[in-house]
Amino acid sequence: MIQDSKLSGVLHVLLHLAEADGPVTSDTMAKMMHTNPVVIRRILAGLRKQGFVTSEKGHGGGWQLSCNLHMVTLHDIYMALESPTLLAIGNRTEVSNCLVEQAVNAVMSQAFHDAEALLLARFGEVTLAALSEQLQHHRRDHTAGPGHDEARRGCGVHSIDTNMGGSPQRATTKPQRRA
Repeated sequence: MIQDSKLSGVLHVLLHLAEADGPVTSDTMAKMMHTNPVVIRRILAGLRKQGFVTSEKGHGGGWQLSCNLHMVTLHDIYMALESPTLLAIGNRTEVSNCLVEQAVNAVMSQAFHDAEALLLARFGEVTLAALSEQLQHHRRDHTAGPGHDEARRGCGVHSIDTNMGGSPQRATTKPQRRA
């Protein structure tokens, strides 16, 4: 089943930007997201239009968060992304002469509508600050023990050195050998 992961990816990038001490380049974010810098620029350009991020060109430039994490919700970001499809399921056909299919479509359409409304309402309750707090809880849980390596950390980039041209700092701890 094809899933639209744009919202999840954008939230990932925004959390990295929230932790950065300065501008972060599209190249650095693209490496984090395992994608092309053009994809990052295209997505962030839409968020820039909404005032969530800013960008500076040239040496020392890049993207920065320009919004209050406590005021922006997942719903706000979802809307800024032009409301991508929430559910990957739907009716077999939208218009049918079959009475059975019409009955199925009516029930399913209402269920889809209700599920989307519930999901959008939940998105409106979760701020970027709450998401950032969740990240801190996960980080404590995953770095508490010995032997945490890049695989356990996720994307492998956890602090962004903006003084060195936006290059990510990678974990220097070598993975522990298993006996």
